[in-house]
Amino acid sequence: MITIGSKIQIIKSDIDAFVGQVGFVEGHAPDSDDQTIYKIRVGDMILPGWIRESEMVLMNRPYSTLIFDLDGCLTDSGIGIMRCAQYALEKFGINVPVLERLRPFVGPPLEDSFKQFFGFSDEDAAKAVQYYRERYFSRGKYEQHLYPEIPEFLKHLRKNGYRLAIATSKTINQTLEVLEWLGISKCFDNVAARDEQGILHTKADVINSLLGSMGLNNSKRSCVMIGDRKYDIEGARQVGIDSIGVLWGYGDYEELKAAGATHIVETLEDLSKII
Repeated sequence: MITIGSKIQIIKSDIDAFVGQVGFVEGHAPDSDDQTIYKIRVGDMILPGWIRESEMVLMNRPYSTLIFDLDGCLTDSGIGIMRCAQYALEKFGINVPVLERLRPFVGPPLEDSFKQFFGFSDEDAAKAVQYYRERYFSRGKYEQHLYPEIPEFLKHLRKNGYRLAIATSKTINQTLEVLEWLGISKCFDNVAARDEQGILHTKADVINSLLGSMGLNNSKRSCVMIGDRKYDIEGARQVGIDSIGVLWGYGDYEELKAAGATHIVETLEDLSKII
């Protein structure tokens, strides 16, 4: 059986236009003669009908599902995050005039950052997150921008048949608003983020939820997590998928290497060569 997410080329079809098309296995089902038949996606279109294994050939590609972190990977969002953290800390009488001191807030869950970096209790950390979001939704989400060439890069990946997803430590409401405001929400097949109830907390929790919703728990080899911090790399390792650390964000080579990144890249061109 060919696994979901595999790259294939159609070599036989009753519809001539399908022959030679390159696509990806989107689903499969048993046929009446005990063979497996497949649903195929070409670009953004799911082809009508089913295709047999004898009507296609498997093509080599290391990954067919690309899972992106958001902050620091697709967007330069550090200023907004640090200013929101600064605002929240001021509510507790803590003045941090140098924003760069709050750089570690870019990446991990917010309450963890308040507890780890400033010794907050669980209760105070929860209050700090509320203050953070108070400024974030009114101002912070606008204090960010996509890295150069990211929109074109995402469109190129979609055109070439990759499945694209987001796995972020933001909450789902924050994430959906940001993607819509940035104009890239339609680039992604699935979006996974922390939930408002706190059930999904770590990056591993978020990635696991994403893989389940995409039906990829048995196709992990076709997936790769792409991010700029150790939390992305560690989350990928914990769920059993490869990872690519990018150096244009808020982590550095030593951090990504120590976390166990499968690959580390400096540019989008380097990333393209790996995937």
